[in-house]
Amino acid sequence: MAVIEEVVADKGYHSRTTVHDLETLEIRTYISEPDRGPQSWTDQRAERDAVYANRRRIRGDRGKRLLRRRGELLERPCAHLYETGGLRRVHTRGHENVLKRLFVHAGAFNLGLWTRTLFGVGTPRSLQGRAVALRAVIAALRALIDDAIAALWSQHRDHTRAGRPSFEFLVAASGLVRITTCTTGF
Repeated sequence: MAVIEEVVADKGYHSRTTVHDLETLEIRTYISEPDRGPQSWTDQRAERDAVYANRRRIRGDRGKRLLRRRGELLERPCAHLYETGGLRRVHTRGHENVLKRLFVHAGAFNLGLWTRTLFGVGTPRSLQGRAVALRAVIAALRALIDDAIAALWSQHRDHTRAGRPSFEFLVAASGLVRITTCTTGF
């Protein structure tokens, strides 16, 4: 069973009671603190200690690293979907249709992340030029192999089967495998 040990959140989740409750549950908090100005802590010593401990943690190296990672893995994709991707104003009716559009949009975003991880390119459109280059490389390799086979064929025309070199001849001529006969037939 997974046990939550730390919580990283943005300033929308910061409140005295939330930070105190999480500390009571022995969960370390890294919650950004909004600018609220001077605070009054009368009769709230435990809440004050929890808020100050959270403040100390978010100002440390680990807290900054965790908050940066949260922004990278959560905030940036959501900003990309809603602002750049145009989901802030959706021109479809009904919650179900909006949800369908969100799923398709998020799936395309995840597909872009996946292709960026695999191929170093994030969009299928940017793979178009690479596909042409790959076809050119394959065609060049095929021409090179055909030339090598033609050179081998011109040296040994007597190993033919219906005007073409036999497979056994090509394997033997390549020098990769020796073909030998066996008296037992195996």
